[in-house]
Amino acid sequence: MFRLQSVVAVVVSAAIAAPAFAQNQSFTQNTGSGVIYGLTAPYRPHLVAKVSFGDSNRIDRLIRAGVLYLSLRDAIALALENNLDLESARYYPKLALSDLQRSSAGQLLRNVSTSLASGPSSASLGVTASQSQVGASGSSSASSSNSGVLSGLSVQLAGSAIPNLDPTLYASGSFAHTTNIETTTILTGTTALVTQYKSMIYGIQESYWTGTTVSVGLQSLLGYNQNAPTAIFNPVDYAYGQIVITQNLLNGFGLAVNKRAYHKAKNNLRANDLSFQAQAIATVASVVNLYWDLVSYDDSLKVQKQTVELDNRLYEDTRRRAELGAIAPIDVIQSEADLKNAQQAEIAQEAQVLKQEMILKSVLTRSGLDSPAIVAARIVPTDHIDVPAQDPVIPLQDEVAEALHKRVEVEQNSITLENARLDLLGTKNNLLPTLQAQLTLQNNGQAGQINALNPNPASYGPVSNFLLGGYGTALGQVFNRNYPNYTVGVSLTIPLRNRSAQADMVTNELQYRQSEIQRHQLLNNIKLNVINAITDRRNARAAYETSVVARKLQDETLAGTRRKYDLGTATILDVVVAQRDDTARQLTEIENLRQYQDANTNLRQMMGTILEAYDVSLDEAKTGQVGREPDLPVAPLQPQQK
Repeated sequence: MFRLQSVVAVVVSAAIAAPAFAQNQSFTQNTGSGVIYGLTAPYRPHLVAKVSFGDSNRIDRLIRAGVLYLSLRDAIALALENNLDLESARYYPKLALSDLQRSSAGQLLRNVSTSLASGPSSASLGVTASQSQVGASGSSSASSSNSGVLSGLSVQLAGSAIPNLDPTLYASGSFAHTTNIETTTILTGTTALVTQYKSMIYGIQESYWTGTTVSVGLQSLLGYNQNAPTAIFNPVDYAYGQIVITQNLLNGFGLAVNKRAYHKAKNNLRANDLSFQAQAIATVASVVNLYWDLVSYDDSLKVQKQTVELDNRLYEDTRRRAELGAIAPIDVIQSEADLKNAQQAEIAQEAQVLKQEMILKSVLTRSGLDSPAIVAARIVPTDHIDVPAQDPVIPLQDEVAEALHKRVEVEQNSITLENARLDLLGTKNNLLPTLQAQLTLQNNGQAGQINALNPNPASYGPVSNFLLGGYGTALGQVFNRNYPNYTVGVSLTIPLRNRSAQADMVTNELQYRQSEIQRHQLLNNIKLNVINAITDRRNARAAYETSVVARKLQDETLAGTRRKYDLGTATILDVVVAQRDDTARQLTEIENLRQYQDANTNLRQMMGTILEAYDVSLDEAKTGQVGREPDLPVAPLQPQQK
């Protein structure tokens, strides 16, 4: 029986120690192998792989003769592979995984923040307008997965203590030599009692989710030797084996209370996945807007070039007529001034296109702007905006319901509420007094040799042979439980006013109520944004359709004014004004078309369906590797004839 109990004690000790040699999570790099490395792995730094700033080869495959032929699908694919905002967001799940590892050891969560980058704005007309646009990447910071609830330092100040689940191995050793002055020789037989011994203490301690703490230890005194001839045994060895079990019965009791940080960390894994998904949505929306803006700017540049060409022909025609004396020289000056204005507008529009191309390249590459070939390559969009004959008609309540189902913010807010509820468990439990039960099992052992300093050993009388021996004999007595001690006790600590715990509880309840209000506000905002987005798209479509009709009418007006000018019934000023109006109508049509497309993109973003709309795989976004082959470079489509 004694042997069986000894084996059980050894097995329990080994079971406690086993988790100490667990490996780190897979997001770190293992740089060694073998038994020694495995044993020392918990005490070595586990490095994270370095960031690669090299671009994918997709962009090189899309460049032909210094021209980057870019479809919208390829623009999105390049962003998924190279965009730095997405690359930074890929660390969000890994940060949550690291926090989960920390909480599985019974430690409190770190306050890890995430931010949502909306991407740069499109280029604006003007010499200095783009200075604040190229780097104008809007972002909003949030405490990912802990927003609106206690986290980080706040958690450490509220709620019952969470047990440390990582086992702790302790060991100490010492050598002592002491000399005590004795005023009489009756007890020790000497006036200077000299004592020497070696001490060893070692053991292991671990806590559990149940609020239980188990400590297994062994304390030894080796070679305890005195110069006293009166001692029966000299030298002597002592050993004390002890198992101490402490259980919280009120404060700190229960799996739900002690695992609240672990459950929050698991919730945060999902929350940080959603944060990455939100960044993917924001990045795709940004790329779509930048791409269609570039398409619109290109179309506007074509209109400006066409206007310059028409104004140049008008100027040449006017100059020839003035030379023939058919018109006044002032008409030549008027047509030349209009030509210069058109050329200036063309230069400004071309600058806007160039800046927009650079902004788009900065979003689609990691270090592409360091490559002269990519910097010099002109982007030729191969897609153009198509307006359907009719926008899909879906009942408003269905669209709102779909948005509430697919928007990642709704699920993130649910996680926030759940984490706040878990915090309430800790602060509520901390209101209870501290009641602990403790069981101590101690086995003693002692063995030594008959004191050789005594000139008359027979004076001791009969000596038990069971106590004769060395340190091994003492250990045998410990593990055989020849001299057991048992202690069972309870301790109770009651804070009489408990104001701190009460304040923490009230604070957490108030924050929980705030989180409920924030959730209601979020749902209201989503509904409002969806309704407004639908309205914006409807208005943008109406404005576009009206601008198309207005541009066609102005085309006819311009053609009629030119015929009158050829017949001599209209002045050059009439032609210039008609030409300006026609250019303005064409630019307005292009701008309204862009606004319609932006309204479409915004609606998809508000609905949470933009990834589906552009066939974006979230798994590919997470890995940064798009399996689809690049579109073959083709001649760009021509804009719609005006």
